[in-house]
Amino acid sequence: MRKLVLVTSLFLLILGSCKSIQKEIQFTTLVQTSQSWNGNPLPSYSNLEPEVTIVKVIIPGKSKLAWHKHPNINAGVLLKGKLTVISENQDTLRLKAGDPIVELVDTWHYGINEKNKAVEIIVFYAGTKGVPLSVKKD
Repeated sequence: MRKLVLVTSLFLLILGSCKSIQKEIQFTTLVQTSQSWNGNPLPSYSNLEPEVTIVKVIIPGKSKLAWHKHPNINAGVLLKGKLTVISENQDTLRLKAGDPIVELVDTWHYGINEKNKAVEIIVFYAGTKGVPLSVKKD
């Protein structure tokens, strides 16, 4: 009997300590929208073969991306640094680490990293097979 009480006590002790190390899983929606960051509506998806691409982009300090546009819907989260995005209409978005972005579609724009440290951003493209992720302006 004494052995049973000891084993039961040990089991309850282990079970209790397991509960204390369990952590609650959290889900945080960073953005949910049908518009790009400047308020324009996102285009409808095509009926062509879908292709999802996830890209990590590192933009060195004191550098500027070329003018470009994206033919497909894409969204990202800035992991490190600060980034300014400017459209052809001079709409401007300033991002800091942790901020989400729903990118412009078929609109010329560029990004600029004005700080000395590199910027890191993860971008998710909901595209169409065979369509480029971005197109540079001539």
